Amino acid sequence: MPIVPDTKDWSWVLQRRCDQCGFDSTALAFDAVPALVRATTAKWSIILGRTGAGQRPDENTWSPVEYAAHTRDVCGLFGERLAMVLNDDEPVFPDWDQDAAAIDGRYDEQDPAVVSGELSAAADATADAFATVPAASRGRKGKRSDGTVFTVATLARYFAHDLVHHLHDVAPHSS
Repeated sequence: MPIVPDTKDWSWVLQRRCDQCGFDSTALAFDAVPALVRATTAKWSIILGRTGAGQRPDENTWSPVEYAAHTRDVCGLFGERLAMVLNDDEPVFPDWDQDAAAIDGRYDEQDPAVVSGELSAAADATADAFATVPAASRGRKGKRSDGTVFTVATLARYFAHDLVHHLHDVAPHSS
């Protein structure tokens, strides 16, 4: 797999607009996150229904189905991290190697229709989880092993950016 691993720290998207995808997480209200998640997922189902969804545009770029499989797994990851923050006092999130997940999960061999359904289910579950967070719990904290601290509110905004950004990666005019 000649994809170059992404090792950047994207937490800066919590302070300013993303120049690549145009998403501004600072303008996103917490209560808008579930609807944004669902709207983004609906766009993925259209993309994955297209002919060639499993083909890479070039050897260094994931195919739409690979991005969608990654996005599906991101939904599950953020659901897990949200549960940790809500249930534990200032937990440290386990590291997640997205590149190893892509290889181990054989994203490049997955069926677009199956991934579409799984992505929809994972996104709905995570959207539902964020929708039920009481306002008093939105300041609860967790952190990555690199020390970056997230509240429930910033975790939601970071998650929203991830979904929008990956949609932009495959369909720049769809996000």
